Amino acid sequence: MKIIAYSYSDPLLEPAPDPTIWGWEVDQIYQDLGGRQQLRQLLKDCLAEPVNYLLIRRLEELGDSVKDVSDRLIQLESQGIELVATEAELPQQVNLLKLLQQIQYTQRSRRIRQGHARNRLKAAPPPGKAPYGYRRGKDRYILDRSSAPVVKDFFEQFLLYGSLRGAVRYLEKKYSKKISVSTGQRWLTNPVYRGDTAYQQGEVLADTHVAIISREEAAQIDRLLRRNRRLPPRTASAPRSLAGLVVCGECQSSTTVTHVTTRRKDREYLYLRPIRCSKQPKCRAISYEQVLEKTIERICQDLPRAVASMSLPSIEGAPRSSFGDIARSLTTAITTKQEILAQLPALTANGILDAETAELRAYKLRTEISQIQAQVAQLPPVNLQAIAQAVSIPQFWLDLSESERRFYFREFIRQIEISRQPPNEWQLQLIFIF
Repeated sequence: MKIIAYSYSDPLLEPAPDPTIWGWEVDQIYQDLGGRQQLRQLLKDCLAEPVNYLLIRRLEELGDSVKDVSDRLIQLESQGIELVATEAELPQQVNLLKLLQQIQYTQRSRRIRQGHARNRLKAAPPPGKAPYGYRRGKDRYILDRSSAPVVKDFFEQFLLYGSLRGAVRYLEKKYSKKISVSTGQRWLTNPVYRGDTAYQQGEVLADTHVAIISREEAAQIDRLLRRNRRLPPRTASAPRSLAGLVVCGECQSSTTVTHVTTRRKDREYLYLRPIRCSKQPKCRAISYEQVLEKTIERICQDLPRAVASMSLPSIEGAPRSSFGDIARSLTTAITTKQEILAQLPALTANGILDAETAELRAYKLRTEISQIQAQVAQLPPVNLQAIAQAVSIPQFWLDLSESERRFYFREFIRQIEISRQPPNEWQLQLIFIF
């Protein structure tokens, strides 16, 4: 008794199946990847030597159309070969028409997905409407001159103040463009605005069209979004720079900014008060201005030392520590893959690779480059030491508005912890993000 197996898979849509999936003791396995050469060889071998059983996963793998599948079923039946489908139940004669209709639907769906896959290999945009700020060109997204400046202004506003809700309000006020906060969030994370194209499978191709924001701006946006996720709700757009950062060291409660006015309301006093203090008597409120002054004083003293103790890459080529090694290895990996990508046209011209294989390899390399670039974007900026020196001057902080000061505080500070000392003294400690 002779048992053979056959499988078909399109490398654009799925990987080749494991040869051990059949669960039978198979004499020979025929496997096609995109073409039908092995299927033709199988039918030829069956004429030369009798076969008892043919194992397949699904009937539609026997051809690219209903007619092809039907012809091969007839040919196998005429040779007395019994067909066994491992992932589908073979029908009785009454259900054959229904099965053929299902095969026709499956084949049509596969052809559509193959078309989308070929477009992906050419870095063409996925089907559907282009994101706001772009319009569909012949083979890529192109900038929409009327709406791209609106999106650019939205990103600049977010980068300036670090507030998503504030950027959304800014668009409505300046351009009468109303978007929801969730839409603004999608804009900030959409790879299209960074010059990349994302597909349904989660794969991203880098540098497929003109970007609205640069790589450096995109990395800063990602840092701001990660920072804002750690803050209490709505404090990302709070008017006061210390909102959401200060924690009472005694009761471990976060604080809120409260204001008190005089009787004639000609002066306002700001205080930081614990929201959920469990102590009796409750922890006293502290002057907002005093905490702000002390925070500026501490950040000017502590930030340069904290940054100097970090493992940062040396631009001058001095020995690098762990962080520098990571940054350098990622950059080297990107360069290596770009060099391989540049060699593919020559390999195709010399006949070493066929066009389809070269396109598939180029697609995989570009998705891998995008993944590495995403890892690089998560690293701290390499010029952090220079930034720390610039912001360690007290006058820098005093010249900023509250919203600008809020942006810079949250760029460096994770938390400000106040330690109370009897009777009414207190000290604060800065906990930096890095």
